Amino acid sequence: MSSIVTVDDGYRVHVAEHGDPTGRVVVLVAGFKAAATSWRFQIRSLSDAGYRVLAVDLRGHGATEAIGRGVTMQRRAADLAAVLEQLELRDVTLVGGSMGGNTIWAYVEAHGTDRLRSIVVVDQTPRMQNGDGWLHGYYGYDASNRDTFFAEGIPPTGVGTPIWRRGMRLVRILQAMGDAGRGGLSPAELDVLGDHAKADWRPVIASTDIPVLLVAGAESELWPATHAAAAAALAPEGESAVILRAGHATNIEQPEAFDRGLLAFLART
Repeated sequence: MSSIVTVDDGYRVHVAEHGDPTGRVVVLVAGFKAAATSWRFQIRSLSDAGYRVLAVDLRGHGATEAIGRGVTMQRRAADLAAVLEQLELRDVTLVGGSMGGNTIWAYVEAHGTDRLRSIVVVDQTPRMQNGDGWLHGYYGYDASNRDTFFAEGIPPTGVGTPIWRRGMRLVRILQAMGDAGRGGLSPAELDVLGDHAKADWRPVIASTDIPVLLVAGAESELWPATHAAAAAALAPEGESAVILRAGHATNIEQPEAFDRGLLAFLART
């Protein structure tokens, strides 16, 4: 089953629904350029466990139309808010991977937690810039290159297990991601990437009044796995987990371990 949500500027956001329509609601928000289908392993596990699962393609993702210039994290948050409001979703657990995780913090900043029950963020540091005591950001990114580091794309870091040496982990990534992420980035995609990179969501985490789980991939190629514990320590009801033998695509590379942890968190919150 699928739904189309038309947001205030006319964009049509695609939402795929799975599982028990009467079950507790889990909304999945994919990372930068990834389609909702990147949650394929979690959709199956959550549906089997009796949850109502909605996988969202925000603008520029999957089945939703191409992104336009000037999109910000606040715009992504507004699109997510439209989905929750128009589909009349409440008591929701939001699960976001990568930029999808920080989209959740942008949503909380703008709309609060009235519709939410809990939050899960997968391998996304709340502050990508290193410095001022924060050492859990994107490798090589700091105040000295704040305006240029992501100007042309996502720089390689040389950290983590090379993609070609990940065996079945790579196979799962290719199955889940398809063509997403291949090729260069458009000017519109660079707009939202730059806005994302300059944001700091730590104050929002510190003010969030519902349970929060921060998950890190032990071999993430983008930032140290320590970001999860550091972010969880900010939250009034925060906890963290590190998934072994997983890179940035944590929920795809190690779906069984990730799903066990996700289902356990849902059961106790």
